[in-house]
Amino acid sequence: MNSASTRAVDVVIVGAGLAGLTAADQLTQAGHDVVVVEGRDRVGGRIRTTEVAGVSVDAGATWVAPHHTAVRDLASRLGRGFVTQFHRGKGVISLGGKRRIESITALPPWTTVDIMRILSALQKRVDDLPVSSPWEHPRAEQLDSMSLGEWLSSKRARKDTRRFLNMVSLVHWGAPVGDLSLFNALRYIKSFGGIETMLKVEGGDQQDRVRGTAHTLAGGLADTLDSRVLVDSPVTRVTTIGDRVTVETGRHTIEARYVIVTASPTHRSTIEFTPALPDHHYGLARSWRLGALSKAFVAFDRPFWRDEGLSGEGMSDNETVFLTFDVSPDADGPGILMVFCDARGFDACDEDERRRRVVEHLVHLYGEGARRTIDYTDFSWGNDTFAPGGPNPAVGPRAWTSFGRFLREPFGLVHWAGTETADETSGTMNGAILSGQRAASEVAARLDRVS
Repeated sequence: MNSASTRAVDVVIVGAGLAGLTAADQLTQAGHDVVVVEGRDRVGGRIRTTEVAGVSVDAGATWVAPHHTAVRDLASRLGRGFVTQFHRGKGVISLGGKRRIESITALPPWTTVDIMRILSALQKRVDDLPVSSPWEHPRAEQLDSMSLGEWLSSKRARKDTRRFLNMVSLVHWGAPVGDLSLFNALRYIKSFGGIETMLKVEGGDQQDRVRGTAHTLAGGLADTLDSRVLVDSPVTRVTTIGDRVTVETGRHTIEARYVIVTASPTHRSTIEFTPALPDHHYGLARSWRLGALSKAFVAFDRPFWRDEGLSGEGMSDNETVFLTFDVSPDADGPGILMVFCDARGFDACDEDERRRRVVEHLVHLYGEGARRTIDYTDFSWGNDTFAPGGPNPAVGPRAWTSFGRFLREPFGLVHWAGTETADETSGTMNGAILSGQRAASEVAARLDRVS
């Protein structure tokens, strides 16, 4: 069974993002025969490179924190370096159409105090929450019974505080605070290492970017696997009979001893499993839908905002643009702003309207110089076939306590990976790599026992 369309291997891995490629790499190095099947025409998953003004930029996963050792180890192995995220100067924040310099510290003192009060209360809830098996926490059901928005109401958060937390929620989960489980927010914050790490640049989640874009990591890892990676091969069916599992893609039929599925939980339901997965797995797929988040990149001759002492970091409660960062390759130009957009209105517009909306709000944040664009591009993740939405699931109330335990619990010969299944740094490239390592170790142990 080793023709071009049919073969037999030890393990089939579904998905060629960092999780799948990592699992394949680890199993291959252990001497096992592996095939990776990917539905897209490229590797990388939610890592994607696009180009603006001749510069390659990250349309998907972007940043690497200091404690993301799995990503840093991979980059070192592949000879890739990092670029420090530019953040010298003052930030800009806009709430209710009012623009202020210096980010949160420029807000009225009563708003600043209230934001800090709420963040402190959140962190206290986070501190005693386990990242592994969090549904076993004695107050799990209570914390999972309300949305983050309902909790903010119970804490009597001020209007601008809610706006601020809503911007944070849109960035990290692609959903407003009213759609998100409080428990999910707490678990995510714990996985990240705390609120401070999650929000800051230097020493935090947004400290570094991969030189040459994050896709060079996925591409470099795929190169080491060579012909073991099959793209343009979306999996349609996974069938288990006895001690063998067959994966069908339409172009390929692959028989194996085990399969590792790294697709996002919501995408698992698009695959036909025989025997069928238990009902709870389909409940998981429905509950773990990805949030709505898209990205735009606007290029200028040079990063003109730096002349005014601005860092290019902007936060806003605008209906289109709610976060910006300076990703310019050099002070001499081109100047490039990376813009996070609320996909619910953004994705439905044509490109001209998307560009108009983005540029108009950049003018509000950075002045008339933002009209003098030299290039523009965007990527609407809500229209992606295999990961429609944002980087992380927008998990609503009661979902974690109902379905969370099925994120990575194996079903027969089927194992699960993907950044959502990681205990540490869930939702990041680091979490994806850790999940691939964990799933590969699980399968390798079973293979060794059988041998």
